[in-house]
Amino acid sequence: MAIISTSAVVLKAYDLRETSKIAVFFTKDHGKVSGVLKGIRSNSRKFGSSLERFSVNDIVYYQYRNSELHLVSQCDMRSFFYPIRQDLKKSMAAVYALELVSLMMPVEMPNPQMYSLMISFLEDLQDADDIDRLIRFFQIKVLLFSGFRPHLDVCVHCKKKVVGKAFFSMKEGGLICAGCQRGDRTLHSISPGTVSTILHVEKIPWDACRKIRLVQTTRDELKYILNNFLVFHLGRKVKSAKYM
Repeated sequence: MAIISTSAVVLKAYDLRETSKIAVFFTKDHGKVSGVLKGIRSNSRKFGSSLERFSVNDIVYYQYRNSELHLVSQCDMRSFFYPIRQDLKKSMAAVYALELVSLMMPVEMPNPQMYSLMISFLEDLQDADDIDRLIRFFQIKVLLFSGFRPHLDVCVHCKKKVVGKAFFSMKEGGLICAGCQRGDRTLHSISPGTVSTILHVEKIPWDACRKIRLVQTTRDELKYILNNFLVFHLGRKVKSAKYM
């Protein structure tokens, strides 16, 4: 049994019997981790946190080797993101981000890039005036850091660089050039500007994404392609996506 100390974002929490709770965290050092906090509901002073969703906490837990449920002995609030909680749309954006990461990431697989992305997203969401744009960039980065980025460098069929008119295949997970399209009605047209935007966001740091402005056609294409590609990959809808 190892004793682990790390920072973590609360993905979700639910009651366990009369006095305890189970929480699912995304930790800085160990990825997605589940733990039980014994007595947190009966003694509010036992922990320095109420396990609010998308709060950031410093936690200490006993890591059991033969179980995915560990014992959390310490949980102290670090960041609460109060401005997000005061705005319904921002709150739903935060919930969507948590749900997406929870669905995309396997249990206990360290991914510090994903953790850093979540923190940056929540910090920027507090005073964001363009929430939809922030969500699209977050989706692109999540696909990149989880290893499921769409193939946009060349046509997935002929492996040639796509110039001009192109299509996106949810099934193939990437671009199809006009020559390989062959009348496939399941493909969705995608403009060079949208392709360039995704590739650019993948390459630059999160902070630099703030400078990117999106025209309406690119916004519409990004929303359709990213949302549907995630649904196809996950095999299910992200529940909170309907509120976005």
